[in-house]
Amino acid sequence: MALISATADQKANTLQPFLKWAGGKRWFVQKHADIFPKNFRRYVEPFLGGGSVFFHLQPRKSLLGDVNPDVISVYRGVKEDWKAVVDKLRQHQKLHSDEHYYMVRAQQPTDAVSQASRMLYLNRTCFNGIYRVNLQGEFNVPRGTKNWVLRDDDQFEEISKLLTRAEIRLTDFESLIDEAGKEDFIFCDPPYTVRHNFNGFVKYNEKLFSWSDQERLAAALLRAKARGATVLATNANHHSVRDLYESHGFRLLTTSRYSSISASAEYRKQFDELIILS
Repeated sequence: MALISATADQKANTLQPFLKWAGGKRWFVQKHADIFPKNFRRYVEPFLGGGSVFFHLQPRKSLLGDVNPDVISVYRGVKEDWKAVVDKLRQHQKLHSDEHYYMVRAQQPTDAVSQASRMLYLNRTCFNGIYRVNLQGEFNVPRGTKNWVLRDDDQFEEISKLLTRAEIRLTDFESLIDEAGKEDFIFCDPPYTVRHNFNGFVKYNEKLFSWSDQERLAAALLRAKARGATVLATNANHHSVRDLYESHGFRLLTTSRYSSISASAEYRKQFDELIILS
């Protein structure tokens, strides 16, 4: 069976994600940077989240999207006025306390800079960097133990310059993928759900991204592939997901944080992820 070797200890380009995001792909970029195409016309990412692959590739032209308004607000705010965002973060740093954290958490600002700084402040000081909302769509994660709001390795100016080459949309994934055409590169890292739910994590994700969404995603990627786009997606390594993409003619490999990418079961470990290639 084919085996793609990982790039040992490879580091991404200098830009690092500014959001901590559950299921983020920093480890994937560090380990498997060689799997990404070297040349493409435009980069398309419909599940942006922390943006690890985007920051690694630093594409000349991008179409970025997410259905989470708080995520999109950060990217738009940093793109439009990174200096004002940093100034707001400095204010949050000075005022940081239990009282300030819960006051900011309860706020719903309307301008781009305040929205971006609120999301970054909460992301960096909440419990374990978790993003969670209640039934009313309100962020409800308690304060965590971390007290830094600005970091020594923040690169907001450089990130803002990169984002000027990107179109950023608050949208469902399907509309974004349907715009991808010949020589575009699509990277998809959706919430991991499977046909049958066996654990609490998957049940939680099912509320966010159902099996019908998985089927809709596979169909959209198949259409994009037919138009000449290059597709790389990650997903749960579960037989239902494997069957879904194998039936559409995609090539499947597996990886984990502890092993190299492989199409062979003998290399797969406990927390494998599926890699889907066009």
